[in-house]
Amino acid sequence: MTSGPDFGVEAELRLVEARVHEAVRSEESLLTDIAEYVIGAGGKRIRPTVALLANKAVGGRDLSRAIEMAAALELIHSATLVHDDINDGGVTRRGRDAAYKKYGVQNALVAGDFLFVKAFAIGGRFEPDLLDLTARVCTSLAEAEIVQRRHAGDLAWTPDQYLNLVRRKTAMPISAGARIGAILGGGKPEEVEALTEYGLNLGIAFQIVDDILDVVGDPTVLGKPVGTDLREGNMTLLVLHAMNDGVERRAELTRIIRRNPRSSRSVARGLALIRGSGAVELARADAERFRARALEALDDVRPGPHRDSLARLADFVVHRKA
Repeated sequence: MTSGPDFGVEAELRLVEARVHEAVRSEESLLTDIAEYVIGAGGKRIRPTVALLANKAVGGRDLSRAIEMAAALELIHSATLVHDDINDGGVTRRGRDAAYKKYGVQNALVAGDFLFVKAFAIGGRFEPDLLDLTARVCTSLAEAEIVQRRHAGDLAWTPDQYLNLVRRKTAMPISAGARIGAILGGGKPEEVEALTEYGLNLGIAFQIVDDILDVVGDPTVLGKPVGTDLREGNMTLLVLHAMNDGVERRAELTRIIRRNPRSSRSVARGLALIRGSGAVELARADAERFRARALEALDDVRPGPHRDSLARLADFVVHRKA
């Protein structure tokens, strides 16, 4: 369920949650156990929330199909979390051991594949254009992961490259949920496009805030340690902003980024350099800019309480603490 305010779809989110748990039942109990462990960790459920709100915002009455697709999107997201933790070496997720730490790498990998398959078992029943969109989102996720790894520690990385990566890895899945929800709700073409644009900008803002929290967040609230991006060499907006704050700061950050592996001490020093540079404030301004774009996109959606909830969701995403 969402770890934030009520956006008016709590009842529907409970149905999504039930559908997700139903989907991961397997004759092999270990697969079900791992899947339930990942899903049971909770989370903000931003993707299904956006899909359901988009459906309602365009006048959707029967949410049964939107609930099915929202469940499929959440299963895809859960699968990516399992694989991301293995790729990144993340030891905790939402305050608990990462799935691979608890169940082993091989079992976790198979469980991640299992979650993807279960997602497409649901999504495969829908129209070809919706299935194609979902497949393109998964392709984009995989491609973005490769790009991010290839450019880890790349000192020539630019803000435009960062934003393109974020669009493919984080924003497209959220945008697809908004688009699918609007289509299933029978939205007008201009509303479908507006909600697609809303989801894209919301997703970019979401990722920028995630990157901010990885620098200044409270680990006890986040459920994981800070500094993961720096440890992995991910060139976030915060790193890029900090690199532009004077020759000395750039030189020291460059030395830290060029180290591989990066020690806990060097990561701590790098975080201190980023925090003292003004990068956090600049990144917050970037997130606010994309929030404003998301809100502007809503102008082409019919007025109503669900459009208002989408606006409140954008505020929540930018100002959250976890």
